[in-house]
Amino acid sequence: MTYTEQSLDALRTAGDELADATVATLFERGEVGTFNTLMRYVSTAGAPLPDGLPEVAREYLHLTAAPPSWVDWEEMERARMFFIDNNVHISTALSFAAMPACYVLPHVARLLSATHSLKYPSKRMAETGQFTVYLMQPGAFEAGSRFIPAAQKVRLLHAAVRHHLCREGRWDTESLGTPICQEDMIGGQMMFSIQVLDALHRLGIHMSTEGAESYYYAWRVVGAMLGVDQEHAPGDLDQARRFSDLYMTRHMGPSEEGAHLTRQLIDLYEEVVPGTLFDPVVGALIRYLVGDTCADWLQVPRTPWDTAVKAAPALLGILESIEDRSPLGAWALDRLGHFTTLLELSSLTRGRVMHYAIPEELKKDYGVTAARTARWTPPAPTVTT
Repeated sequence: MTYTEQSLDALRTAGDELADATVATLFERGEVGTFNTLMRYVSTAGAPLPDGLPEVAREYLHLTAAPPSWVDWEEMERARMFFIDNNVHISTALSFAAMPACYVLPHVARLLSATHSLKYPSKRMAETGQFTVYLMQPGAFEAGSRFIPAAQKVRLLHAAVRHHLCREGRWDTESLGTPICQEDMIGGQMMFSIQVLDALHRLGIHMSTEGAESYYYAWRVVGAMLGVDQEHAPGDLDQARRFSDLYMTRHMGPSEEGAHLTRQLIDLYEEVVPGTLFDPVVGALIRYLVGDTCADWLQVPRTPWDTAVKAAPALLGILESIEDRSPLGAWALDRLGHFTTLLELSSLTRGRVMHYAIPEELKKDYGVTAARTARWTPPAPTVTT
């Protein structure tokens, strides 16, 4: 598949027809509050839907209750094993590379600043971490699992943001496109796949081509379940790379919202790190993983740790050598990684289950009618037309 400026421009006008229609009906009938209340009891796949659930929501949940028919389950299992082998590294990449990569896109940072829930980075990080853990659990798509209901709710959450911004005239669709449009939904898929794989490479993690492809495949399945039009979604890593490169060069640049969200993220993780001695490591790791240009746009402070953190690949290489030489060591490190990931997630969720509710309103002080920063002019793209 070939991606061009023109083809991506076309994707900026498209949303998610099914989810958008569902959310519009819920708001028109005043049923959002009822939906949110009752959906707190829908947390596992295959569970009976509660009485009183709005009919339009019941129909949506029925239509989205199964994964795509084309899913290769052997490939999904390889993705799960890849996650188990690299769970701490993937969590690091999500926190310190993928999230800041979202913030370096001014229109995405502006959109993330628009909702009450996303005002607090701990909630967004908790929702992201919990969603990923659900995805990589054994039987994630089977009855009793938590992933499918989470995906159904996230899809409606995105539609609700579109609904609010467009209905209230708080988004300049002419210059910014539809909020959370198809281009941005595919771009989000790239953040959780390509950007994570790039960060793992930067950290010196040795990955097989098969493992990387499987990990991307899993997020391709996720994209389909979140409403990404598969006619335009990258089918493999090569296509994903072409899309990601063009998407980033089209939109990346500095913004006040991006710098503010990054500062919140740094503050959050400085609170998680015990004491204050190692606080500068947080910003240094972000700078190392996203590069100096993006870090400067996000106003990530420079510290003496910027040099020291470059030793991370060597340290991780030592741990990988232990895994390669000792089955017991590999098992111990995998378990340590598993518990570290759960501990980090627990600290963000405070032991609660995140419910991904539809926001009934957005921040009252939010309002942008046009881009407030100059568009960054990239070098000539390498994508063929």
